[in-house]
Amino acid sequence: MLTDTFNVRFYETDALRHVSNTVVVGWFETAREPIFKFFTPTLDLDNWPLILASYKVDFLKQLFYGQPVTIKTWVSRIGKSSFDVYQEVWQRDECCASGSTTMVHFDYQAQRSCPIEGEIKQQLETHLKETEHE
Repeated sequence: MLTDTFNVRFYETDALRHVSNTVVVGWFETAREPIFKFFTPTLDLDNWPLILASYKVDFLKQLFYGQPVTIKTWVSRIGKSSFDVYQEVWQRDECCASGSTTMVHFDYQAQRSCPIEGEIKQQLETHLKETEHE
């Protein structure tokens, strides 16, 4: 599991005085950066090897300004050329949101997916989530 803890920023709140639902998707993307580095350690955008295929977020509890959040990140599935990332947002020792993102190992020049193999696959496997909730 990968974790990233940070403070909620004031501008991430909305008129209802809680974190806007659009913010969680951005937090999840930020917390996937270590996984991106498995594919391109320098995060070189000229040779970017991933494409986002889908994401789903479940909002379980409200998130608020003034309390830090922790994003927990696991790999939940590894396929031939795609993988799923499962993530949770925790605040005040409660899981407040969870989500799953499907990423595809992609060759932009050939415009097609390519296999996930070797060291990259091994790195993904080290973060596999074995159970539904930890």
